[in-house]
Amino acid sequence: MNKTIQRGYKRILGSLALSLIPMTMSMASDTYPEKPVRIVVGFSAGGTTDVLARLVGKELSETLGQSFVVENKPGAGSNIGTEEVKRAKGDGYTLLMMAITSTINQSLYKNVKFDINKDFDPVVLVAKIPNVLVVNPSAPFHSVSELVDYAKANPEKVIYGSSGSGSSIHLAAELFKQQAGIDMLHIPFNGSAPALTALLGGQTHLNFENMPAAAPHIRSGKLKAFAVTTAQRSDTFPDVPTLKELGYPEYNLSSWFGLVAPAGTPKEIREKINQVVHNMLKKPDVQEKLKGLGVVFEPNTPEQFGQFISSEINRWSDVVKQGNISVD
Repeated sequence: MNKTIQRGYKRILGSLALSLIPMTMSMASDTYPEKPVRIVVGFSAGGTTDVLARLVGKELSETLGQSFVVENKPGAGSNIGTEEVKRAKGDGYTLLMMAITSTINQSLYKNVKFDINKDFDPVVLVAKIPNVLVVNPSAPFHSVSELVDYAKANPEKVIYGSSGSGSSIHLAAELFKQQAGIDMLHIPFNGSAPALTALLGGQTHLNFENMPAAAPHIRSGKLKAFAVTTAQRSDTFPDVPTLKELGYPEYNLSSWFGLVAPAGTPKEIREKINQVVHNMLKKPDVQEKLKGLGVVFEPNTPEQFGQFISSEINRWSDVVKQGNISVD
């Protein structure tokens, strides 16, 4: 067989192989999953990320007929779990319940070992949750405008707590500082619970707390809700205004949670998971369960979630840079 004919055969075989790839991927999607699937959470059990991962895992297990097992891999602001999923095979059998924290960490840590845009494929944005500016009733201000006036007159006399440097609670306050043109003193704690304990005890003045953690204390009157961080008011506390309403038109922040997979995970598998999660979030019993958390769900495709992740990386990079924030 001469070289010309050999080259012709190779081209034909190459074209045939390429034409079979979509068929193979479709078949993989039809039979997926054929074994248990891991959902890695980069935080300890019991937090919002973990709660949502277990809710989603239960629905995926019941719908797709295989176990979706949540594994908690806390540490380094969720970076340990994120790095573990990055190293996994892109076959749909390892997923990460990513939180807003990962997009902050991309610029917060100087030596971060992952690139979210390159190392992960988006699956579905599961939920957005408002943060709420909560204040101890003993604080020397009783509204957002009084807070700003007091902070301007008393630089760094206003003390706010957070669940840790670089957390969404920290960055929510930092974003407010930058937009209001004020200085506040940041006290990082090892988690949301101790930060709330300090606030309830009067050791700090305020937190930009996640809605699920703050809600019981707002209802009991132990904390005052000054504003929510989202562009629209929350159904959980419809009488609490947004920061946008109070004169900060560019302020719009949600803590968010979504599933991503290691790079190379077939699109058909990601779309299959996406559809199951969409169907779950339409169920009345699930909506009722999430209502108390202040959860907002926006239907989205994997591509739309990927665009959202990129926009969040850019946003928090600007905030981190302007605030000269680092944890390394």
